[in-house]
Amino acid sequence: MTAIAIARFRVPINEQADFAVKSEIAIAALAECEGFLSGDLGTNTDEPDLMVVVTRWRDIGSYRRALGKNPVKMSAIPLLALAIDEPGAYIE
Repeated sequence: MTAIAIARFRVPINEQADFAVKSEIAIAALAECEGFLSGDLGTNTDEPDLMVVVTRWRDIGSYRRALGKNPVKMSAIPLLALAIDEPGAYIE
């Protein structure tokens, strides 16, 4: 079963350009990990300060192992620490 990791963020509109750059760097680090399938950044259509980073993985183990990789620890983990505190890993 493939896995989806979803992290939602409240980002003031004037900070979204910087957040997008940091998100793309984090997604690029995750993309180097085994099992990564895709990654996207989005903005909510009804609440423009609500943003999401969505990644897809071959399996949940791939996602969890990726979080332990040094490049991910340097770029993705600090970003994910800012996410709304809610469950974010799902299986398809």
